[in-house]
Amino acid sequence: MNTSNTSNTLITGKDAEYYAKMAEHYDAVYDQEERGEDLDELCDHVAEALDGHIVLELACGTGFWTEIAAESALSIVATDINQNLIDLARTRNLPEDQVSFRVADAYNLPDDLGEFTAILAGFWWSHVARANQEKLLAHWRARFGKDILVVLVDDTYVEGVSPTVARTDLDGNTYQIMTAPDGQRYEIPKNYPSDSGLRKKLAGSAREIRIERLEHFWMLRCRLK
Repeated sequence: MNTSNTSNTLITGKDAEYYAKMAEHYDAVYDQEERGEDLDELCDHVAEALDGHIVLELACGTGFWTEIAAESALSIVATDINQNLIDLARTRNLPEDQVSFRVADAYNLPDDLGEFTAILAGFWWSHVARANQEKLLAHWRARFGKDILVVLVDDTYVEGVSPTVARTDLDGNTYQIMTAPDGQRYEIPKNYPSDSGLRKKLAGSAREIRIERLEHFWMLRCRLK
């Protein structure tokens, strides 16, 4: 891996463009046979963690985790920055009295979203620049108050299964080169934090940190201080 410097930016417009183009292929990560058993267990963990909660979902994508959360959550507002992903998520036909969708930027949440008891982010934390993660947690704390439950779900790097890491910057962020269906190539930030790295990053902002680590996936739950 080559190491080079980069600015500590959040998700860029180019990243959002890539995710929009990948909308129809976004759930392929869940279809890999070798991940099936881990995925079933992870889904059970998510549904159990969000049981009875009023959930704000960030970067909901195609609604895969929205549907899992809807098995137990009292209500969900699922958000994403891309309208086409929101449109795709709506095709899951989840109960309208339980689940609503909204186009929103996770880094600049509108004031009229409502009040929540839990935040869910599935396969998104790994795309947040390391230098900005604590700032993001502080934003959630300021916006929704302390004690809110945070549930983060993401994948683990598995040799031969995960896309190859192309480079690492001076802040420790890793990047992958991904090709969209139209053939355009994108350099996408994708971090694979260890349990100790997650605990260290969240220690100043959260309490009751609990991590479930599977071969292919991980889930972290905590409450903001």
